[in-house]
Amino acid sequence: MAEAVHTGGCLCGAVRYSARAPLGNATICHCDMCRKAAGAPWMAFVVVTRDQVEFTGEPRALYRSSAIASRGFCGRCGTALTWEGDKHPDMVDIAIATLDEPARVPPTDQIFAAEAIGWAQDLSTLPSYPGHRTA
Repeated sequence: MAEAVHTGGCLCGAVRYSARAPLGNATICHCDMCRKAAGAPWMAFVVVTRDQVEFTGEPRALYRSSAIASRGFCGRCGTALTWEGDKHPDMVDIAIATLDEPARVPPTDQIFAAEAIGWAQDLSTLPSYPGHRTA
């Protein structure tokens, strides 16, 4: 039986990756740094061991975002790709939204929930459109 592989990459396609299954924990992070890195109300990651993931194309740029971690991103388009903590140098957290099939990796928990933006807690009450708004 073939080994399951998850593929993904940045917006412009300069950085691509493949990650062999099984993947680790998938989580949504509400911390301030993740929100700023993503430009979004939260960021979702899935953990992989460094030897499970292979990056191709242009190398990821790394930014030392705190005293405990670096973030990987595309140096061309800026897509946030990874979070890499010092405590576990053999692990890489991949941004789920950068997967080619992100629906295959649903988050199972949330962290830094105390920092969540209040209005982002229940978006199901907002009008929803299948594409662009018509008005």
